[in-house]
Amino acid sequence: MAEVVDPYLDPDTGLLRNLVGARTQGALDRAEGDLTYIRAAELQERPVRATGDLDEFRAIHRQLFQDVYPWAGEVRTVDLRKNVAGAEHFLSVGAIDRGSMFAADELRADNMLRGMNRDEFIDRLSHHYDQWNFVHPFREGNGRTQRVFWNRVAADAGWQLDWRPVQGAVNDAACRAAAESRDFGPMRAMFDQVVSPAGTVADPTSALDRFALRTSRSIDQAMDAARLAGMDHPAAPVAKPPTGPRAPEAFGATAYRPGRDQGPDLGR
Repeated sequence: MAEVVDPYLDPDTGLLRNLVGARTQGALDRAEGDLTYIRAAELQERPVRATGDLDEFRAIHRQLFQDVYPWAGEVRTVDLRKNVAGAEHFLSVGAIDRGSMFAADELRADNMLRGMNRDEFIDRLSHHYDQWNFVHPFREGNGRTQRVFWNRVAADAGWQLDWRPVQGAVNDAACRAAAESRDFGPMRAMFDQVVSPAGTVADPTSALDRFALRTSRSIDQAMDAARLAGMDHPAAPVAKPPTGPRAPEAFGATAYRPGRDQGPDLGR
């Protein structure tokens, strides 16, 4: 099979094409962290329209990455998988529109996670987080976009998410267990560390907590987690063609059942 040419990469540097002139991964990571942090703060003051679907994801991504990538807010045009041995592919490019509609419909059928006790909320959040992670609509920045999105959904449902206890490797392992083995135990355990009732006051014992209390806590906590724990970078995705019998081309083979039924898991 011919090697896939990733149009998002600069052939000279091997890095994602960017607007900041970065020529090393370290320089790109630093610029990306600083610039998206500023844009996330702006999101708190001027949030995007809460539509609960791919349009909201695209608007969040565009806001966060507009200074870093020329394709901010645009759906990816290559198939991806995590750059880890044995990792399965995310949803194929041709199925993203349909898959995202299914994911949005399921979330609406769950009443946007409103009216649930904590255990129910964690259980359903784990399911929907996995669904959108499988859609993985962008070439880079899916994790940060998801966390801003779920912060908004959680707040509207009476909960808040503090992502700081979660390390990138833990997030990756939980996502892989859910996606590849349908084992949601690690993801529920991860969210058990993250979810608290809205209005819970952080313990202002660290410099980070004091800063968070002086600013917008929900957005800043999501961005602090991404920036400090590197949640988007432990196993960065690479462009690879889908292969094998479980490739995303099988999307749609199982009947879709909305609501609390697990459904087709977007074609897995």
